[in-house]
Amino acid sequence: MEALQRRRVTVRGVVQGVGFRPYVYTRATGLGLAGHVTNTPEGVVAEVEGAAAAVLQFCERLAADAPPLAVVDAVDHRQVPLAGGTGFRIVPSRTGGPPRTLVSPDTATCADCLRELADPADRRHRHPFITCTHCGPRFTIVTGVPYDRAHTTMAGFPMCPDCAREYADPADRRFHAQPVACPACGPRMRLLLAGNPPREVPDADPVAEARRLLEAGAVLAVKGLGGYHLACDAAHEDAVATLRRRKARGDKPFALMARDLADVERLAHLGPLERSLLTGPARPIVLLRRRADAAGQVVDVAPRCPDLGVMLPYTPVHHLLLGLPGDPPGPCLLVMTSGNLSGEPIVADDAEALERLAGLADAWLTHDRPIQVPCDDSVVRVCDDEPMVLRRSRGHAPLPLPLPLPVPPSLAVGGDLKNTFCLGDGRRAWLSAHVGDMDDLATQDAHERAEAQLEAITGVTPTLLAADRHPGYRSAGRARRRAAERDLPLVRVQHHHAHIASALAEHGLDGDRRVIGVAFDGTGYGDDGAVWGGEVLLADYAGYERFAHLAYVPLPGGDAAVHRPYRMALSHLRAAGIERAADLPCTAACPPGELRVLERQLERGLHCVPTSSMGRLFDAVSSLAGVCHHSGYEAQAAIELEGAALRASGTGPDGGYAFGLAAPVGPGPLRADPGPVLAAVVADVRAGTDPATIAARFHRSVAGLVATLCRHARERHGTDTVALTGGVFANTLLSSACARTLREDGFIVLRHRHVPPNDGGLSLGQLMVAATEHVTASHPQRGEVHVPGGTRQSA
Repeated sequence: MEALQRRRVTVRGVVQGVGFRPYVYTRATGLGLAGHVTNTPEGVVAEVEGAAAAVLQFCERLAADAPPLAVVDAVDHRQVPLAGGTGFRIVPSRTGGPPRTLVSPDTATCADCLRELADPADRRHRHPFITCTHCGPRFTIVTGVPYDRAHTTMAGFPMCPDCAREYADPADRRFHAQPVACPACGPRMRLLLAGNPPREVPDADPVAEARRLLEAGAVLAVKGLGGYHLACDAAHEDAVATLRRRKARGDKPFALMARDLADVERLAHLGPLERSLLTGPARPIVLLRRRADAAGQVVDVAPRCPDLGVMLPYTPVHHLLLGLPGDPPGPCLLVMTSGNLSGEPIVADDAEALERLAGLADAWLTHDRPIQVPCDDSVVRVCDDEPMVLRRSRGHAPLPLPLPLPVPPSLAVGGDLKNTFCLGDGRRAWLSAHVGDMDDLATQDAHERAEAQLEAITGVTPTLLAADRHPGYRSAGRARRRAAERDLPLVRVQHHHAHIASALAEHGLDGDRRVIGVAFDGTGYGDDGAVWGGEVLLADYAGYERFAHLAYVPLPGGDAAVHRPYRMALSHLRAAGIERAADLPCTAACPPGELRVLERQLERGLHCVPTSSMGRLFDAVSSLAGVCHHSGYEAQAAIELEGAALRASGTGPDGGYAFGLAAPVGPGPLRADPGPVLAAVVADVRAGTDPATIAARFHRSVAGLVATLCRHARERHGTDTVALTGGVFANTLLSSACARTLREDGFIVLRHRHVPPNDGGLSLGQLMVAATEHVTASHPQRGEVHVPGGTRQSA
């Protein structure tokens, strides 16, 4: 008779709320093993007893055959004394001790649930909250761990006998699916019409009536997984114009929700990876190159933008709004934009939605299941057949990122634009969902609530804080106050150093060798008090050296220059010694009174902080070429310049313009002079060259500059790895050209894939730099002295 054995198995990772315990139950009973399985704060723990070969077989492929939403980090097992007994049981969850398990992100409705949703014979036919262990809300409803119904916002909905029976049956797809519900016991939808107070629509199917309102041109506030959307029929010109006007949206693009891939294909180009992203469980907004023949099929929701942001439905409510087979005709393409006022976080609370969206929505399609933490839609695009996450939120948060080096329990608070924060402990980092811009008090409050929730579900209590070095950042001010209150060390990290460190961490580099970090963005506080943004740094986690940068020009009026690109064009022309003649588009765009004030401002240096920003140079060229003179949303001028360059793709000349290079006098960085580029652009404008050709030539000139500076860095320092980072590299035309040129020249190129290249990824880099500095300060290495400001010098 074969010897018996009993082993205790601990599975860590995303293993709660994803059907892992029924999977363990089925696997154990199929092998004839006795024992039990339970949820604990550290993960799923099982004990299995039986024939030694069967026990070994149970352990060996436990991770490989796991349920689709599970992410198994580790499976540890050890032999324990035999206990006897028969049968295998799922026992109640154990509480106590710090959380060490991981919570799953929210995921799109699965195919099985969609079949039931559309089946008139199913008891959940048209149920707006249909879900199972393979899909639905997770992160946004969790109030604590272990992940049980009592620790979710479903705790207030007692299960009916039918749901309770499914929930308790290990063979059922809804076994221990915490959000499980049906029309008899689940949350309730309501449709409220705008008024004082809002009035509920009686005796009607709320979703069907909402669909009718959308078709009639109404703007609806629709409660989703992580907050409210503002929705309207994308083919209804008046509805789209009304939403744009009410939201004070300007020309900022709207995201679209399409019924299926066929509807998307009529509007935009789809490759295999775009299809996979659109239909995968995360269901992000995917930026797609629009088709030239798409005009007329839909109202232009993204004026002069080369891309359309499109997603597919990811909740049962979305599918019902867009119509099931056999439904009456209705909208098949919806505008779905975040439910908020400009600059504020997405609205997730029902009372707040009625108040803050009162001037925006004609009606509210809502329900009574609370949202524990807001979570906006993720945004992804494809660059050179690789994903590039631009906003990491729903579908991704709170999955942790692996770290190449261990860090102490740490909190990095990010920047003030596109804010995310990052918790780290050991070799894991939890990058928060997108929070927003910290100018608004509501965003700061949302940051604080999200931080408390993530600390609670990860069990990380920070002993180290990190923040940007900008003296005016609100995020840094919050970190400073927290450090003082709790007597914790606070490390201030230079903005572009953090960008580069983020790229290194994402690619698993341990920082033992410096890389050439090309950090191009709109703004970042520099060591000299200037606004940096066109930087080439030789960097690792421990420090950096500023190897090269774009030459300084005045930033006249701060934000005024950001919103009016013609001001940057005129500033650049003056710095280059080029007359701002009346025939130039940027001069014509500047009102005469403002032009006189601007000239005096530049002459006297009033409110003119110097900047090396590549983002602002894109703005300047956009205006100088006559592409965009007013920027109503972040990076509008640069986005429209990219769109213009794409129109010239394949038709323009091979070459670009050429930057000048100024060697430093003594030690110091190289300076890239944009003057020759601007002179060439002016000559092209006066020769009547098409703005698209100018835009394409400018993109090629920037790619050429990157290659030249990286070659100089390699010649002087022997470094052949380049990290491309910062918001400017969200421009796929530029990113692709830089990567191709560098690789042809023998460089190893690191680009962001899963962490945003913009300020949404800043907190990860802050975390790594702060942890390294903290360790270095505690255990300084011989031969090196840390210099505050992030550089390193030999002792």
